[in-house]
Amino acid sequence: MTVEALTGRQIADYDPPVRGDPITGERYYAQRWADAEWAHVWTKVWHVGGMAADLMDAGDFLTHNLGRESVVMVKQADGSVRAFYNACLHRGYRLAWAEVGGAPQLVCGYHGWRYDPDGTLAHVQDPDDFPGGNPCGKHKLSEIRCEVWGGFVWFNMDTDAPSLRNWLGAQVHDHLAQWGMEKMTRVYAVTSDVPCNWKIVRDNFNESYHLPTLHPEIATVINDRVEDCEFRIYPDTGHNMMRMPGLQPSARYPTHQVLDLPLAQALEYWELDPKAYEGNAMAARDAIAQQKRKLGAAKGYSHYDHMGDTEIVDYFHFTLWPNITFTMWPDGVQLLRSEPHPTDPERCIFDHWFMAHRIGDTDEVIGPNGPTPLEPVDRERIVFGEKTLGVVADQDLSVAIGQQLGLHSKGFRGGILANQEKRVQFFHEKLNDVCGIHD
Repeated sequence: MTVEALTGRQIADYDPPVRGDPITGERYYAQRWADAEWAHVWTKVWHVGGMAADLMDAGDFLTHNLGRESVVMVKQADGSVRAFYNACLHRGYRLAWAEVGGAPQLVCGYHGWRYDPDGTLAHVQDPDDFPGGNPCGKHKLSEIRCEVWGGFVWFNMDTDAPSLRNWLGAQVHDHLAQWGMEKMTRVYAVTSDVPCNWKIVRDNFNESYHLPTLHPEIATVINDRVEDCEFRIYPDTGHNMMRMPGLQPSARYPTHQVLDLPLAQALEYWELDPKAYEGNAMAARDAIAQQKRKLGAAKGYSHYDHMGDTEIVDYFHFTLWPNITFTMWPDGVQLLRSEPHPTDPERCIFDHWFMAHRIGDTDEVIGPNGPTPLEPVDRERIVFGEKTLGVVADQDLSVAIGQQLGLHSKGFRGGILANQEKRVQFFHEKLNDVCGIHD
């Protein structure tokens, strides 16, 4: 078996034209942009509300705050999950405050109104003191779209939205399904209020042009040379994908055939002799892929049976319109998400999660920060700059403040993008069209 070679650059069927709209600085700080994005983007797309594994019994719930809105997703007796706006019908008090919880009913902490898991009002104080009589059973929480897929609970505030599968698109849906995310465990989850507009984070994850400068350490095991990468834009949905060869040094450097320690260790793990690849490090990817097929099941990598040949060695980056990136490792997945700040367009809420497969009977996995216990974790909220968001994420966000400042400059005239940054250009042109703003 030879691993499929990458075709480089854009694949013709996934290379829609772009207009070259200026990417002005104003969109990163103006309130008019934030207002338009809320009306035309955030209230129309599917969002990850939390981990499905946290909903075990009827009445268990997840909450997710998005901008100034809050959504509560509740497990039903039949095993399904329903989502509601997280506001009491009485006087608007927020019902659920914990990100993960469970109770027979949602109870308002203000006046004690109670709601059954299906959103039906079940109890009020002084029920006969209402002009129309007892309101119980007559009213329900405002329900929104909700689906469970890939190990996540998703919600959409648009009642006319397409199904999650249709929103993802068949190709992206079926491709992501190969990794079996629903069988993974979330072992890392941090959230921080970051001092930049959410689109700065999106721009970063929509290109790999920054890898040599921000992530030089990956050059020994990931080939980021643009000619060897694959880029796809899915124009019907706005999603995009990038694939980089894994277990292969970056071919952008003259030392690309030098076998460094991380790749040598991978060869040894898969029972190959590193000496055979000294001076020929680029060949390691194909050799390890063959060994993964041969030895994977015996070593505990049963999930490889459902994955393609490139999926078990390469790194895939799916950016779902507008704000979720799934970075797919052969044995796990990172979720990297930026969401709008409730009040300040020059800030955003950034999430970094890592989900991983169990390998054999080990209680440890290799994550973004190295060896990590294989046990589910709750989301941790940290102060930006005081605790790590993950080594690579820290590097990505290290430029955020400087870029947010620079975008205010009269000297910034809309950006000069390389061809490999076409996904950035496409993202902003779609945003222009959706929001109805063309600077």
